[in-house]
Amino acid sequence: MNKEMPLTGAQSVAHAMRQINPDVVAAFPITPQTDIMMNFAKFHSDGKVDTELVRVESEHSAMSCCVGASAAGARAMTATASAGLALMWEILGVASGSRLPIAMAVVNRALSSPINIHCDHSDSMGCRDHGWIQIYNETNQEAYESVFLAVKLAEKVMLPCMICLDGFITSHGVQNVTLHDDKQMKGFVRDYEPKKWLLNTDDPHTVGPLELQDYYFETQKQRADAMIQAKEEYLKIGKELARITGNEYPLFEEYQMDDAEAVVIVMNSTAGNTKAVIDKMRKDGKKVGLLKPRLFRPFPYKEIAEALKHKKYTAVLDRSESYGANAPLYAEIKSALYEADSKPKLKSYIFGLGGRNILEPDIEKVYDELLSGKFDHLETGYIGLRGE
Repeated sequence: MNKEMPLTGAQSVAHAMRQINPDVVAAFPITPQTDIMMNFAKFHSDGKVDTELVRVESEHSAMSCCVGASAAGARAMTATASAGLALMWEILGVASGSRLPIAMAVVNRALSSPINIHCDHSDSMGCRDHGWIQIYNETNQEAYESVFLAVKLAEKVMLPCMICLDGFITSHGVQNVTLHDDKQMKGFVRDYEPKKWLLNTDDPHTVGPLELQDYYFETQKQRADAMIQAKEEYLKIGKELARITGNEYPLFEEYQMDDAEAVVIVMNSTAGNTKAVIDKMRKDGKKVGLLKPRLFRPFPYKEIAEALKHKKYTAVLDRSESYGANAPLYAEIKSALYEADSKPKLKSYIFGLGGRNILEPDIEKVYDELLSGKFDHLETGYIGLRGE
């Protein structure tokens, strides 16, 4: 039976993990992710799951534990944030290169230095090319349901998957969340049945071999092909999940886009603020809209170019920097539009680093700047920065 209850994003993710009941979970605390593992550990101590809960000494060890468990044939999960994710980076590539379907919640938080515990996307964007699928989530409900989608997608294409949600804003913010029926959700992900696993002595195989000039290149191409395949599988699995939840899982969400002249593109929780601004400006007759990417890796270039082809102006709001280069989301959007015959005038904005608030008047100002048509599209804008 479905149950609606007030939950934080962290509690929502922990409930999804309870319903999945993974074989192995590796746990190491880091703010603001700790609440996920704290809540899951309570389910474990209360006997709600029979997961092998492994308390490790670092995030590097957490991902190493998941790699070993997954290679041995177990469904393995963990969660982390910020410097914890950075400490995992060596093993992230081992997981994806070994084609191990590990699912991991990433509670987005700024990277040091200076030390900052609040939200931005520099952690997950820093490892966007490590061969992990990345799903971004605006609300607690999205984060909860994405965990199921991530597990099934990862096991379909044999690539690990991150479920990204904003630190404190989503992870600690309370919203009403509909928890779907336990049996239905367990039936959706089903038991994990790996095709190959290390403990199967009847079908021995190698994980993590040495590959030099002879085979390494081909292995990377296989990983790239699997990532491309993940886009279509995401949509298929999303439709299957929609039959249970009644919600949709598009590559990106479009809000008031049909006649929009000015479009903001932004991910995760800020999309909610943007929708509120759109509702207000629409009452004043201003044609504004939102495109919210859900799937960042693989990136839906063709589909986004199609969605933007008749728009006049588009602003891309990144919550992370790419020092000396275009910001990550902006770079992908610009690349998507390169081959398009018709494309909007594009502008890049950076906002919210280290948890700096972005307020509705800030977003309204972006829309007004777009609608005026009088902006320097070659210069990056900084929202909420002193002196700007």
